[in-house]
Amino acid sequence: MRLFDYNRAPNPRRVRVFIAEKGLEIPLIKVDLMRMQQLSPEFRQINPGATLPVLETDDGTYISESLAICHYLETLHPEPALLGSSPIEKAKVIMWNNIAEQGIDAAAEVLRNVSPGFRGHALPGPAPTEQIPALVQRGEVRVIQFFDRIEQQLASNAYLAGDNFSFADITLMAATEFADWVETHAYATRPALQRWYTEVTARPAANA
Repeated sequence: MRLFDYNRAPNPRRVRVFIAEKGLEIPLIKVDLMRMQQLSPEFRQINPGATLPVLETDDGTYISESLAICHYLETLHPEPALLGSSPIEKAKVIMWNNIAEQGIDAAAEVLRNVSPGFRGHALPGPAPTEQIPALVQRGEVRVIQFFDRIEQQLASNAYLAGDNFSFADITLMAATEFADWVETHAYATRPALQRWYTEVTARPAANA
């Protein structure tokens, strides 16, 4: 297997941390997003959507989308269970993972509509898309609302989906760090998030 990766982007980071939590070793193939290598004809043969990460399986199948990749790896390596054990836990992990992805999306809305590096490519994928400056303020509001909701959840739960560390926490870690890119230091004024972030980033896999 190989993972097509870019170390600064939040979605590839989610998969790298998941892989590290599983104790797996999967070679990384760098695709430089800053140089727009994801738009090259060669990479678009691998993933026509021109996004990262992408896992190449041992039989040559290409799997894109972080959750799909991690679901595949969890099926092959079920322990430790990062996508839940019981039916209700599995549902809660997926639910909170989807909610945590909204934090990444909100920060991306700000970054992609304000950064000069995204001119002409305000949305992921190969289609040219112009920036909309008016979306920056909306994205900033979405980021604040997102972390306020997360603070409420973590105030009464050890981890995002309940008592156990899961993929939902990995996604939230990526969202929290990505928010720093748009100068929203989410945990600075949210004690439950600060407690949680200190704990999860102390895990060895957080360095992946």
